[in-house]
Amino acid sequence: MEENLPGDVTQLLIQSRTGDRAALDRLMPLVYGELHLIASRYLRMERTGHTLQSTALVNEAYLRLVDQRSGWLNRAHFFAIAARVIRSVLVDHARARLAAKRGGVKLTVSLDEAVAVPDGRQFQLTAVDDALTSLNRMDEQQGRIVELRFFGGLTIEETAAVLQISPSTVKRDWILAKTWILRELSDSESRAGS
Repeated sequence: MEENLPGDVTQLLIQSRTGDRAALDRLMPLVYGELHLIASRYLRMERTGHTLQSTALVNEAYLRLVDQRSGWLNRAHFFAIAARVIRSVLVDHARARLAAKRGGVKLTVSLDEAVAVPDGRQFQLTAVDDALTSLNRMDEQQGRIVELRFFGGLTIEETAAVLQISPSTVKRDWILAKTWILRELSDSESRAGS
């Protein structure tokens, strides 16, 4: 990657906010690789044989991102929004498959890396999405931190920059949010098993 890539991306994002279609056309090659990494990270957490591939996920996410281009502030903000959009595409896909199967195959994700689940349990993607939605209602900042860190792959420092808070606040809320989500998922799993 070029050393000035973040600045190039930020400049193209600013230009695209004014409706510059050429800026959007130049943006895609610069962000495609990173979007593909985010998509691959999501899909690694999915069950084997997932029907949605990284390239299709990136393409669908990019189309959705282009529709909401007015909100991009800079490179970090773009990738934060991209993580949210990719999560949305996957959840929509999971819900559609569950609806089609009427309780058939359940898409699962592993929270080992983000939440440090000691036994390596896997949870339904829709349950993770529901838990994150509940967390957002309870504490929007913690919800955004989980989304940026877990789904977007942002570092503590990048998350702090996007949210305009201190890295120590991100660290503290990250720990609290991970604990809350794991408890919520465990409770949900217990209710479903009863």
